[in-house]
Parts: sequence; C-alpha cells; structure tokens
Amino acid sequence: MTELMTAIDEIVRAAGAVMRSAFTAPDKPAYSLKGRQDYLTATDGAVEQFVREAIEKRFPGDAVLGEEGGGSVDGKRLWIVDPIDGTANFARQIPHYCISLGLMENGALRAGAVYEPMHDELFIAERGQGAWLNGQRMQVSSVSEITASTVEVGWSTRIPVATYLDMVGRAAHAGCSVRRAGSGALGLAYVAAGRIEAYAEAHINSWDVAGSLLLITEAGGRVSDFWAPGGIENGNPILASSGALAGAMQAMFGTPLV
Repeated sequence: MTELMTAIDEIVRAAGAVMRSAFTAPDKPAYSLKGRQDYLTATDGAVEQFVREAIEKRFPGDAVLGEEGGGSVDGKRLWIVDPIDGTANFARQIPHYCISLGLMENGALRAGAVYEPMHDELFIAERGQGAWLNGQRMQVSSVSEITASTVEVGWSTRIPVATYLDMVGRAAHAGCSVRRAGSGALGLAYVAAGRIEAYAEAHINSWDVAGSLLLITEAGGRVSDFWAPGGIENGNPILASSGALAGAMQAMFGTPLV
C-alpha cells in the first residue's frame, strides 16, 4: 500500500477497535435520538474526536468534516468522516456498522475507506490504485440479468415515505431482490465487493458516502454525480451500480450515472 493508504488503514482500524470495545462491553451503548430514527451514542463523538486528532497529527493543516462535529469544507484537502455509519444497528446490538473516511483533494476523491470491525473487513481504495478488501483486489459483480440482481435501497427521514416505497417498488417489479441493512457506507462497499449489484437512496449525506464511492469506481462500477454543487454540505441522491447493470439501474431509478 502507499503511505497514504497505510495511514488511512491504521486510523480506521484503531477507530474500529474503539467501536468494537464499546459494542461488546457488558454495559451496552446508551443512545439518544437527534431526530426521528436518528440515533446518537457517546461512541460516535469519541470515535470522531479520535479520528480528528489522528488526522491532525499525521496531516496537520488538513480540514476535517464530521457528522457529529461539523467543520470547514475550505481548503485543498478535506477529510470527511462518519464515525459510526449504522448507529441504529450499533445501538441495538446488530453487528452491521462501520467507520467511513474519505479524502478529497481539490474537489475530487483521492482515497476512501470503510472499516467494519465486527468482521474485521477493511474496504479501501486510492485513485488509480484499485480497490481492496483485506488485501484482495475487489471487482464489482458480473451479474448481467436484472432478475438475478440484489439492490439495497436506503431510507432517509429527509424524504417522503412515498418516495422510498416507489423506489423499492420499482426494483421489486423489475425482479430485483431488495434489501435494506441500515448502513449506506457498507451497502456501497458491498457494491464494490460484488456482493450486491446496486445501491440507491433518494438523499444521503456526504459523510455516508465519502469512504465508499471511490471503492466502486476503482472496482469497475459506476456512480452518480454525488459531488455536484452542494453535495458536500447538503447531501444528494446516490446511485451506485455494477458496470454490467448500469444502464438498467439508471433507467429504473432515473438517476444518471457518470
């Protein structure tokens, strides 16, 4: 791995150890709600602070944007972190959650990683260096029949329920197997790893995707233009697909792929 990927590897694995320790502790994580179905635990803040300090130590002067602590988006280099993506799963003792960390340089993703500590899975990519899962190169799925595909459709309280149900209905009527596992970052990483063929969500935040989108393109997949104006600050729709089904997924969800 390059020096940058090695640094990211070390940061997210160490952060993952903090999450795993809290998850497996005898006293289960207490949680509060920031809004409807918007979970928060003390571990979210602790992990984000850990990552901020690690970045400041290794890359002084770089900007950091986090889900919990916010931050400036100015500067040539911007790290975007979601300390626990899948907090509802984490709080409810469902072992499907991760840390997502992405690095943007001059408005484009330079590197990204998603680490899932319960199964010790590190999904990582650097532009031009391929995408890797625990040292093995990833490739998106080669499934070419939509009736054999699996699609994850993410849900958000920021969109009408009818919009979400319409997306699920489109996929189901097309013959897809439809799932929702509660972590957009992991859903996107699973597209890169060829475990599912597509991930779609009508609105998602930048910290949920910054670690994942480069994984997909480096693994041969396609993604929508999430980084269109306002994407970092306000979020955008997202569609990610394997190359073989990109046309079908784009037509089904109506989200252009680039």
